[in-house]
Amino acid sequence: MKLVEVRVRKFRNILDSGSVPIQPDITCLVGKNESGKTALLHALYRLHPDRPNAEFSVAHQYPAWFEKRDRLKGEALEKLRPILAAFELEDHDVSVLEEVFGPGILRSDRVVVARDYGGQIWYSLEIDDAAFVRHLLSAVQLPKETDERRSRISSIDGLRHFIHDLRTGRVSGRELGSMRREIADDLESQLNASLGGRKLLDAVRFALEPLIPKFLYFSAYSSLPYAVDIRRIMSADPATLDDDELTALALLKLASADETYLQNGDYERRTRELEYVANAITDDVLKYWSQNPLLRVKPDITQRIEQTLEGDTVLKEELKIRIWDERHSLSLPFNEHSTGFRWFFSFLAAFSAYEHSAEPLVILLDEPALGLHARAQRDFLRFLEERLAPRCQVIYTTHSPFMVQPGRLDRVRLVEDRGKELGAMVSAEVTSADPDTLFPLQGALGFDMARHLFTGPHKLVVERTCDFTYLTVLSDYLRQLPGRTALDERWTIVPVGGADLVPAFVALVGNQVDVTVLINARKQGHRMLSALTTQGILQVNRVISIGQVVGARFGHMEDVFEPNDYLALYNRAFDKNWKFNDLDGGGTIVYRIARKEEISSFDHGRPAEELLRHREEIMAQLSAETLDRFEALFKVLNATLPSNTFQIETDAGVA
Repeated sequence: MKLVEVRVRKFRNILDSGSVPIQPDITCLVGKNESGKTALLHALYRLHPDRPNAEFSVAHQYPAWFEKRDRLKGEALEKLRPILAAFELEDHDVSVLEEVFGPGILRSDRVVVARDYGGQIWYSLEIDDAAFVRHLLSAVQLPKETDERRSRISSIDGLRHFIHDLRTGRVSGRELGSMRREIADDLESQLNASLGGRKLLDAVRFALEPLIPKFLYFSAYSSLPYAVDIRRIMSADPATLDDDELTALALLKLASADETYLQNGDYERRTRELEYVANAITDDVLKYWSQNPLLRVKPDITQRIEQTLEGDTVLKEELKIRIWDERHSLSLPFNEHSTGFRWFFSFLAAFSAYEHSAEPLVILLDEPALGLHARAQRDFLRFLEERLAPRCQVIYTTHSPFMVQPGRLDRVRLVEDRGKELGAMVSAEVTSADPDTLFPLQGALGFDMARHLFTGPHKLVVERTCDFTYLTVLSDYLRQLPGRTALDERWTIVPVGGADLVPAFVALVGNQVDVTVLINARKQGHRMLSALTTQGILQVNRVISIGQVVGARFGHMEDVFEPNDYLALYNRAFDKNWKFNDLDGGGTIVYRIARKEEISSFDHGRPAEELLRHREEIMAQLSAETLDRFEALFKVLNATLPSNTFQIETDAGVA
């Protein structure tokens, strides 16, 4: 199953989050401290927790300023459902259900699961009784003379009447003969085996339960302790363990912690198992830990005799973890290393319990990598992409710009607390008026632009961020199509923030790097760039106008789209319904739209953002003409690259 939507109501500072769409791979909840990010994860975790120490509590989690008022109103707070989650069944899930209940048993692949404050789980799904009946009847050999009667059976009650009539002789015929009782018994046996004494809806729900993903919640409080009491952790009821102890239990299970290994008296056997654990975890850590590649994990077991209060002696065994640092030729206890390293190591231990399991899982990470350096946070994002997302969905919270992927704003959900009356709200639209909420996104975009500015010798300078989006998304799409031409991967696209800034940027960096400029419709910008070509700072053939591709004197990036394609994008972004024939006069498409709307201009970034958020759906609907135009633009731009790349890099001081 894939989690597709979440809604949280009356849980901590969330009164109603609204419907929160969840990405199929990674979803990022962005907001400032105390905005409600953690509350949303906590509510979702309790829907189907992987650990037995999580439950709902009205006393601790119901919004305090509403609890007394709502009780006085007579509301049964324990019946309120603070979490609702919509799942979409995948092909495997449907096959499991149809094998038991027959093809078409579900009218919809969407299932809503909720849990109330009392702990009761609720399901909402649409089933087809007739499909189940057809499935059972098809599994039994029935003569043709019953066809007419069978065709009218569309419910389980109708099937039971049919079985009864078979057994009592009310359904008879030459072909049935003495077989009618045997057929009736066979049908009844099949019915009982499928339902298991339940109603059909309850039976389908029961079959669904193992398919619902469990939720693994991990935060700073889940980090491993330095010393782990092996016998106590292994023998304890998991419901009595704290989060850090449950992480320790996962590590012990990774080490096959049982009498045969870690608790075995044979030193050699115990040491060999510890070395296996150390090597496995070290390899994992170093693959995604660029801060110090010279670390090694050194787990050890200490054994000592202790005396109980009753006067008995017991052998206490503790697993202790030290980290050897080859750079400084020393080892330190695990708890004396950096917070970021301890968190990352601990999460790897917790995740190890599920990585090679077929059990469905959704990972909830609360402020992951918060103690990591900015570069290490980027490493962790790579870990999410390469290691976690292929296995399961990931939802994480952050307020760090380095934990936001500028090219994947479709994954971002903004969380903002709007006071007692509204509570925390979650939105997929990057339109928050709160600058503190938007800061991580702005910081991520700014860092990405700066990184692009100073890396790579071949710059493709564009005016606006939306130009960057269109070029990047269309190029990625064309690169996947056979026989199509995309932007050369050597290009670094640099949006400089406006037409007026293009000449200034080129004047500053044109002598140090290889620059091609893609310009839109501003005449003044054209003249200033012409002056730069006269001065030898910019080659004439490195100034490309959109008009060259669209066959007009001037043009914007939006004009590269076939007009109806761009209008469809504009309509989605602004909830309009314009068609190209509605637009009067001439000029670029953006001018014609503004003229029709009777406005001076509109936010050009919103259609680009719409494309970024729904790229797969929108790209599949684009016309061949739009793809041809962008391909033609890419060919023109690629042709401006120097043929001798090595020489250019050497001249720029790179090689």
